[in-house]
Amino acid sequence: MVVLGALLLWIGWFGFNGGSVGSISSKENADLVALTIMNTNTGGLAGAIIVGIIMYIQYKRFDITMILNGALGGLVSVTAGADVFDIYDPIYVGAIGGVIVVYGVSLFDRLKLDDPVGALSVHLLNGIWGTIAVALFADVSLWSQTKGVLVVGIFAFSSSFIVIYIINKVSTFRATDDEQQQGLDIDECGLEAYAEFKKSI
Repeated sequence: MVVLGALLLWIGWFGFNGGSVGSISSKENADLVALTIMNTNTGGLAGAIIVGIIMYIQYKRFDITMILNGALGGLVSVTAGADVFDIYDPIYVGAIGGVIVVYGVSLFDRLKLDDPVGALSVHLLNGIWGTIAVALFADVSLWSQTKGVLVVGIFAFSSSFIVIYIINKVSTFRATDDEQQQGLDIDECGLEAYAEFKKSI
């Protein structure tokens, strides 16, 4: 299920990044779409490979969930510049994105932040890295990219905080300990989505 989900995301990224070019009506635009899709794939592949190497060096095992997160980290990190990178830049950008995923997951675990699937490492940290990478690998101002990260970060955090704060005042946002132990699939839907994983209480 995890591999299938990651594969669908990876393929979907081709449409997302390729479609962001905005047009395919001329040869130049068609070439740019092709470059964007190739760079997208290269970034994801580089992220997956570097995480596989790190996992094997550290644990003598290939952790498929971490490798897939490495691929997603590579895809995220290459997204901002997929149309301006040359064919080699995504190798470096995606590989660094994979490294960020591995050590980002460990960091958030140590900080005791609830992130069971590594989404903060994949999307937050690699979103920041990918935005900065455009300035490092293409002819773009580092300050403009940094400013973009800061403006979007401040807006996203403050607006999310306000909305979640209001929701939490109206109705408790977090499930109780008992609900978490039992599983929200049972509490909310009345069904066991993952019966084989249910712990006996």
